[in-house]
Amino acid sequence: MVNLAHKIDLNGAAFYADALDRAAQNALLEDIRAIGRAAPLYAPETPRGQKMSVRMTAAGDFGWVSDAQGYRYEPRHPSGKPWPPIPARLMAIWKCVVPEARVPECVLVNFYGEGARMGLHQDKDEADFDQPVVSVSLGDEGLFRIGGVERGGKTASHWLRSGDIVVLGGAARLAHHGVDKIRFGSSTLLPAGGRINLTMRVVT
Repeated sequence: MVNLAHKIDLNGAAFYADALDRAAQNALLEDIRAIGRAAPLYAPETPRGQKMSVRMTAAGDFGWVSDAQGYRYEPRHPSGKPWPPIPARLMAIWKCVVPEARVPECVLVNFYGEGARMGLHQDKDEADFDQPVVSVSLGDEGLFRIGGVERGGKTASHWLRSGDIVVLGGAARLAHHGVDKIRFGSSTLLPAGGRINLTMRVVT
């Protein structure tokens, strides 16, 4: 199911090109649609009240939320319902890519519509930075940018395509990273266009 043969170093992160074939991508889409039915996509706001351009939801024991109270993980969707379980196919990808890591407790589902982006940030709301973050790209291409642990340093950029996987671990676990833009309509996976990014992580 997962092809890890095409690996390159992306500023310290492990990048696996074409890790998932089209059949595996379509199967994941069915899982994501099921997650969306149980926990609908929503547009978070930053603590300063600015609405993010990315819509998101989650699966697992926790989901990441942002509002006037700050950035944090919560055991329930903003509607008050618990998050749905992490699909078995995503668990299998995690075990294949990072077999020594603890079991993931959260999968964030980020949807990028036309014009959406994600500014440079660190994934640092988790408790155990020895555990990696595994990112799966589906749909339209996204221009991924990654720097170092310190803000303002040199960055590297790479177009992520549908089926690519990126692992932030080791020295790159707290690297600043983001998505500068997407090539809307560059993939036929999502009929209406857009990019889905799945990020699996250990929270506690």
